[in-house]
Amino acid sequence: MGMSPRSMTGFARVRKSAGDREVVAMVKSVNHRGLDVHFRMPGELDAFENALRAAVKRHVIRGHVQVQINCTSAQDSAPAEVNQPLIEAYLTTFRRLSAVHGLRGQPDLNLAFQMPGMFTQGDAEPDSKMETLLVSALDEALDRLNEFRQREGAEIAAEMRARNGTVLRCAKQLEELRSKAVPEFQARLSARLAELLKTVELDPQRLAQEVAYLADRTDISEELTRLKVHAVQLQDLLGGGGEIGKKLDFLLQEMHRETNTILSKSAGVGETGIEISDLALQVKAEIEKIREQGLNLE
Repeated sequence: MGMSPRSMTGFARVRKSAGDREVVAMVKSVNHRGLDVHFRMPGELDAFENALRAAVKRHVIRGHVQVQINCTSAQDSAPAEVNQPLIEAYLTTFRRLSAVHGLRGQPDLNLAFQMPGMFTQGDAEPDSKMETLLVSALDEALDRLNEFRQREGAEIAAEMRARNGTVLRCAKQLEELRSKAVPEFQARLSARLAELLKTVELDPQRLAQEVAYLADRTDISEELTRLKVHAVQLQDLLGGGGEIGKKLDFLLQEMHRETNTILSKSAGVGETGIEISDLALQVKAEIEKIREQGLNLE
């Protein structure tokens, strides 16, 4: 898979010939929750669709993939044989229905010749050769598509890693602020409670307990620890290859949750609380941008 995740967006075109046959295979992919494959090709190639679909599945895990195949052959200009039983059946049915319904008119051979299966190539032997040619052209196109997706995936992953680096830096700054915030908060709380309780006798020990409890409720150390752990896991994930979309989604949800808790705990904790909230909002914005970019990774 290489050392970076792949993008789900790409395009490739391959022309391949064998003997008197030439095949052009075009493949285009965009993002999609699963693997969604669509074929556009002439009806006579329908018999090869399963083999071609299997080729796509060997190369692509996720994405909306459009495969277009065109085929020309010197045999196309070689004399083709009319499917005798089919033309006889057509003419017989035409005459019988004309007689039954009292219709006048002649059968239209031009229309009859357009019916699927009306012409057969004199010899059906080259079918396996045709399949080999089609599959090898598509394989080559899919290889090129994946090279394209790999390059684009590496660029997306690099930008996501840079944004995640910002998250880690902010987490470090948040830790420094947190160590200032707790004593600051305890001092403000003690002063406020003392003011309120001037007229009431309260056990100093009980007062200290209440302050500690409230300070603990605004402490963000656990959230910061988990945020950093997830951010480090995210760096590792982006450094490896393979299908990472679902794991990425999970990690970003967790990071988002921790950041929201940090924001709610920091509300109303004075100056330092405002600084903490500003940094947490920056983290939230980076996580959202990483999520948007991640939607395009396989």
